[in-house]
Amino acid sequence: STIVPVPKKPRPSDLNDYRPVALTSVVMKCFEKLVRDFITSSLPASTDPLQFAYRHNRSTDDAIAHLLHTTLTHLDEGRGNYVKMLFTDHNQYGWATAPHPPSPSALELLRGFVLSPLLYSLYTYDCTATSSSNTIVKFADDTVVVGLISDNDERAYLEEIKHLENVSFLNVMEPRWRGGDRFRYLGVHISQDLSWSRHTSSLAKKARQRLYHLRRLRDFRLPSKVLRNFFTCTIESILTGNITVWFGNSTKQDRQALQRVVRSAERITHSELPDLQTTYYKRCQTKARKIVKDPTHPNNRLFSLLRSGRRFRSLKAKTERLKRSFFPQAIRALNQGN
Repeated sequence: STIVPVPKKPRPSDLNDYRPVALTSVVMKCFEKLVRDFITSSLPASTDPLQFAYRHNRSTDDAIAHLLHTTLTHLDEGRGNYVKMLFTDHNQYGWATAPHPPSPSALELLRGFVLSPLLYSLYTYDCTATSSSNTIVKFADDTVVVGLISDNDERAYLEEIKHLENVSFLNVMEPRWRGGDRFRYLGVHISQDLSWSRHTSSLAKKARQRLYHLRRLRDFRLPSKVLRNFFTCTIESILTGNITVWFGNSTKQDRQALQRVVRSAERITHSELPDLQTTYYKRCQTKARKIVKDPTHPNNRLFSLLRSGRRFRSLKAKTERLKRSFFPQAIRALNQGN
């Protein structure tokens, strides 16, 4: 294979700013698939259920939804409860601790190799929570330690962080710790108060910038169908990214700001475009059906049928914030569809 370093940033300054991509021949990829199938056949289906990357029927939506539901459920259970989150990603280029000059260790998840995702999942399999009051959610190397704290007792959470440091040291991985009152996790801005105004304003800004290109295409008198396709690929994809996890708890003002972008696109394309509320409802239904059909999904247990066998049991929620989150909304969408 030929390893090609692809810059992650416009102006890379060190080794960590490059992403190695492997250009592998077709024959080698076929051999890798045979080895992958052999390894997979000997693994249980429930291997590392909270690793949401490199798995069938898993996506960033699932990782974020699980993270938020775990958090909101704990906050809903008692007035004195609170949650601490530690966002980390592993510095995938470490340095060997040997007396010879430092050289990059082979820890980078090479893009282009068929075996890379499976081997990385097995390599980080032991990175799991040691206490029932903690949860570790993983999407590739993006790891979140969630501490569900009651009565101001943070001992289990602090022990979990120490355990994660030990695992990172033993596996020759150097974690980067990120802190602050807001985070960008898997393309979504998560605020300390779990509000979505910052995220929606960021989406609206990006989408409005792309309206300029849509107007330019209209000035070239392209067909309306081409304009709609451009809107779907470059604007709607931004507005609806991970929409199932944030749209339900967004404010009316935030939704209106995003919908104004869609209305502007309608005037440019001279055609009717799907509104965000309809898109959100349909995607909640689609995602929920996939989870129900997948018994290995970590959130499959949240969807339990009533005795009638046609409707799903609603989740208990005291706060409006939990009621409007993904899983309660998805269950309501499924029941309305039935």
